[in-house]
Amino acid sequence: MSVDPSQFRALLSRFASSVTVVSARDESGADRGMTVSAFSSVSLEPPLVLMCVDRSATLHELLLRTDMVGVSVLARAQEWVSRHFATRERHEWEGVPQRRGACGVPLVDGAIAHLECRVVARHPAGDHTIVVAQVERGDVAEGDPLLYFRGEYAGLRR
Repeated sequence: MSVDPSQFRALLSRFASSVTVVSARDESGADRGMTVSAFSSVSLEPPLVLMCVDRSATLHELLLRTDMVGVSVLARAQEWVSRHFATRERHEWEGVPQRRGACGVPLVDGAIAHLECRVVARHPAGDHTIVVAQVERGDVAEGDPLLYFRGEYAGLRR
């Protein structure tokens, strides 16, 4: 017996997650990004993270080809950035403050953490691909995270 997709979505909506923008440069040198909430740490030694990317996402094919990705963990005030990169048609950086990481990937300015990662594995998983990446560089900043809970954006209550 298995849960149906709508029940599964309802079940997982109770899991609060951080909101990230995963970014890469395409073959023409253009910066691309997409909002990803299915992001997690995997290992401390070596430092590994994973992101789950829907196979129908427009950046899916790029993430299958690229060696380097950036991950920006969004701050509470950056809901608009998440919405910008969450639409299927909008993966360009026009109007989004950014900086270039040491590894060449674009990173969202003002994020509370930046990770620059080398892709080490890709695994098909249902209608998604799990992309595993080793963190090569990173930095943190002060601020509260942007969260996603029950289908809505949220923040911490302190």
